[in-house]
Amino acid sequence: MDYSPIVTNALQALWWVLPAALILSVFKTRWFKGIVGETVVKLAAKLCLPAAIYQPIHNVTLPTVDGTTQIDHIFVSRFGIFVVETKNMKGWIFGGEHQAQWTQKIFKKSYKFQNPLRQNYKHVKTLESLLEVSAEAIHSVIVFTGDSTFKTAMPANVRRGAGYIAYIKSFRTPVLSVAEVEQIVVQIQSGRLAQTRATNRRHVEHLQTRNDPNTERKCRSCGSAMLLRTAKRGHNAGNQFWGCSAYPVCRSMQSIN
Repeated sequence: MDYSPIVTNALQALWWVLPAALILSVFKTRWFKGIVGETVVKLAAKLCLPAAIYQPIHNVTLPTVDGTTQIDHIFVSRFGIFVVETKNMKGWIFGGEHQAQWTQKIFKKSYKFQNPLRQNYKHVKTLESLLEVSAEAIHSVIVFTGDSTFKTAMPANVRRGAGYIAYIKSFRTPVLSVAEVEQIVVQIQSGRLAQTRATNRRHVEHLQTRNDPNTERKCRSCGSAMLLRTAKRGHNAGNQFWGCSAYPVCRSMQSIN
């Protein structure tokens, strides 16, 4: 019996199945979903925030005292500077403005993640220092993309999908002149690190080092080693933090995040 037709048909079927499976697996990766989320944010801005009024700057990596910080999107306008942090997540999202950690719940599993408002606070303060503008002119905006649902009341500057557009447009009083807007854009562009793979790699390495509990840290106040401690009382009871090994002589602390 000649099996060659059967083998040929099977190979022809696999010719389509294997690439389709590969493409489907890529679609399911966090990397691809992150790209989709960023695209949604950029597309909404392109359609609803005129570039002549809200000048966009994307994927900005800035140097900081302890390494680098990466900002997803910045929109510079006469109505203020909007610093946008995107979160591509699914499931139920629980959190409050002043909580150190928020919760993502997917079916019966719960996951903790850093309060994105706190994460974006560093971005805002870095820009504030670079540009030497008042804090009132810079606005923090958090955008959740993906199949997520807020299960607690969120601050006005925490939105889903294209909902962040309405928040940005709610600021209608000019706080910057046209000349100041142009100057700020130039300052950001000249102050940012080059958009290269090397820059991204160094930033990721910095994050990994910062979040690794085995990495030695130095106290910014006295230079002594920092130790990982756990708060025993107060509203932060149970949360970990970095405390100076010279305590009680030095009471310096650093957030674990």
